[in-house]
Amino acid sequence: MTERKHSALFRYIERLQGERPWGAMLDAGTGVNSIRWVAGLATERWTAVTCSAGEADRARDAIKDAQRPQDRIVLGNWADAGLLKGELYDTVLAGYLLGAIEGFSPYFQSYLFARLRPVTRGALYVTGLEPYVPTARPETRAERLVWEIGRFRDACMLLAGNMPYREYPAPWVVDHVQRAGFTVRNVKHFAIGYKEGFVNAQIDMCAPGLEKLADRALAQALTERGEALRAEALDLIGEEGALRACRNYVVAAEPV
Repeated sequence: MTERKHSALFRYIERLQGERPWGAMLDAGTGVNSIRWVAGLATERWTAVTCSAGEADRARDAIKDAQRPQDRIVLGNWADAGLLKGELYDTVLAGYLLGAIEGFSPYFQSYLFARLRPVTRGALYVTGLEPYVPTARPETRAERLVWEIGRFRDACMLLAGNMPYREYPAPWVVDHVQRAGFTVRNVKHFAIGYKEGFVNAQIDMCAPGLEKLADRALAQALTERGEALRAEALDLIGEEGALRACRNYVVAAEPV
């Protein structure tokens, strides 16, 4: 994901929204990038939900000067049937929420959009990443590096006892959004150019788990492998400007 991936997707959502008021808005899987965007929109009020207490704290810090009395950040899990029960929102953003669910409620992905349907009065915008880890070995050097970094990251997370993200392709999203009682209005893909920030973040997130790994020989081998991937990826970014691989998408829908 590039540093500008969110701005490109959010600008597209703004174009789709057009002149329609944002009204009451729900950021169904909030993070620093999405909450900054939502807090800058002309909403009547907003609610931002996350399962992570740490993410909730980071979101609060990111918009502490922009949050109004009617705005709130909620710590909760969409697998909880009581979360936001009876509330309605004119605009709902599910930003990379589908992939993140695996770490908190594995196997709940199939129910997510049915769960969001009762709180959605107007537009639903879903952003996601086309899966790239569970695929055959790519042909281009850039795609291969991103694929190998993703597999390295996920392997380290599993060894540390954590759950990696589980991304879903846009056709799967379209199918489940429609089954949940929405009409899909638009689907658009965005090419990605991964830069230094992505590479360093993916490699660095493995370090805490590797430090706690009982098998120190394995931990050392994995650390060396991560540094080798980092060096190769940063070299290629220096040559080509970015690792051009993978695609983000936006699915726009409305309740039937």
